Amino acid sequence: MTKPSFRERLQAGAPILADGAMGTMLHHESHARADACFDAMNVDDPEIVLAIHKAYVAAGADLIETNTFGANSFKLGGAGRAQHVELYNRRGVELARLAVAESERSDVYIAGSVGPLGVGIYPYGRLSQEEAKAAYAAQLFSLVTAGVDAIQFETFSEHKELLLAISVLRELDADLPIIAQATFYHENLSYAGYPPARVANDLHRTGADVIGVNCGSGPAGVAEVLRQMRYAVPDAVFSAMPNAGFPEVVGGRILFPATAEYFADCATTLVNIGATVIGGCCGTMPEHIAAMRRALDQPSADFVDLHIGEIDIQHEEHAPDHPTELSERLAAGQFTVTVEMAPPRSYHTEQLLTVARRLRAAGADLINVADTPAARMKMSAWAVAHLLQTQLGIETVLHFPTRGRNMLRVQGDLLASHALGLRNLFVVMGDPTRIGDFPDASDMSDVAPSRLIDVIKQGMNRGVDMAGHSIGQPSSFTVGCALNMGAEDIDREVRVLRSKLKAGADFALGQAIFEADRIRRFHQRYEELTGADFDLPVLMAVMPLHSLRQARFLNNEVPGIIIPESIIRRIADAGADARREGVLIAQELLDEMSGLIQGAYIIPGGDYDLAAEVVAYLKRGERL
Repeated sequence: MTKPSFRERLQAGAPILADGAMGTMLHHESHARADACFDAMNVDDPEIVLAIHKAYVAAGADLIETNTFGANSFKLGGAGRAQHVELYNRRGVELARLAVAESERSDVYIAGSVGPLGVGIYPYGRLSQEEAKAAYAAQLFSLVTAGVDAIQFETFSEHKELLLAISVLRELDADLPIIAQATFYHENLSYAGYPPARVANDLHRTGADVIGVNCGSGPAGVAEVLRQMRYAVPDAVFSAMPNAGFPEVVGGRILFPATAEYFADCATTLVNIGATVIGGCCGTMPEHIAAMRRALDQPSADFVDLHIGEIDIQHEEHAPDHPTELSERLAAGQFTVTVEMAPPRSYHTEQLLTVARRLRAAGADLINVADTPAARMKMSAWAVAHLLQTQLGIETVLHFPTRGRNMLRVQGDLLASHALGLRNLFVVMGDPTRIGDFPDASDMSDVAPSRLIDVIKQGMNRGVDMAGHSIGQPSSFTVGCALNMGAEDIDREVRVLRSKLKAGADFALGQAIFEADRIRRFHQRYEELTGADFDLPVLMAVMPLHSLRQARFLNNEVPGIIIPESIIRRIADAGADARREGVLIAQELLDEMSGLIQGAYIIPGGDYDLAAEVVAYLKRGERL
């Protein structure tokens, strides 16, 4: 009987057991150095490679990987074998296929193993994107044409390289299932400092059939990463392939301490957390896979709690700072869509996380987290932003009002924000306390927004505080400022903006306008006053109107917002369909702003469904 395709096997939902380490086995069986060119053994010592494959199949693996992890031109080039990319990959597939054939098992799948190039890609290394793509294309083309059942990308500590590799496979127009696995190290961060939730979201958006984690740590660490990834993207299919603990060097050989029995327990744990594809990485051998097979074949096995929360490993090294997604989008000139969310008026966050997940699914690039909007008591904006980033992998822009903070508090809060990974800030004065829940609360402010931008960009981002004292190492904030292009006194708005630009503002969040011509008038006046083109990236606020009452309130009581009578009439005439008309008005405004702004800053006014509709409209065809 013909076995189902690998995708069909995934859809069946039953756990799929992959094999264990190839490099560890080759190191032990051939007595070669740990840094030897193991891919060359497909030609130089094929019997050893074949025997390892057969041992894993005999142990009960449903999926075996080709011995091609490092068979790219750059890694092979380090051993003087760059010319053999096609040969080693093709031969690697042939050996895996021969092992399956000789085992007489008809239910085993073959995945083409692809690892990192081993050379930094610009801007983190010397390799250009084009050179990296060419290297991946050569290896992937060889594996695809040799006839693998799937491609398994694994041990990518820099997940943006993984995204690039996946894009190359897509360009080959090969409709092969993709298993995309990242690797995490210190404090469960990727090498570039990304948390599992962010990586999971990015990988899931590529359409990979399976996303997950391998290498980096033992079963406990991998299980914790898997939990975070699954919470961020609950509808994805996951894989998990841990090391056999942390390696030890004994008698000149690299050994791993985790026993086969321990791995049997861990197989049950990983499946219960949500992994469909499980296996082993460095240090795991056929006996580990056989033990996992036995555990999987006993559905009544008990769940094993690995007590992950009790592990406390101290690391002296700091993960290097990486550009935020927002800063990268701004630098690339990409249109960016962000939605404002207000923190809850309680300590419950379930509904907030559900809404944020829906907005991200609609296409929102980032979430703006307001800080005590309208001076109403809310949960700390830091906590909300931290939850969104760590649990859902959604990057945030943290609103940072100067009102209510003295100079000591401001700087301490900035350090805390950076420590929590909140590095996109929107510096603003903030709403006066007299309009909110506690009108008698302190309303003092030691520093104006333009001065605070200077403190951050010219001080902390250079490693010093307001007094010139060192803060240990420079921060890496991306800072936005407020801008009202529809201001009645445009000259004054330009003067204030120039002080913010001089301080180092990276972008602006524009006050909501309902007439695109106001942007053109602002650009013209700015150029007349400064003699320079207006080139600051602006994410323009858009407020989808949902009722006539709201439209009249905004027009009459919110300073700086002017709604033309023609729009108010449209909302009034729409009657019960006012919400639908409000969305259409927002969409029309965004189309009219095309080419004038670099992003949209959707302010839901409490109706996140409307916001999601506007976001989806923008992302449908990437209009702007």
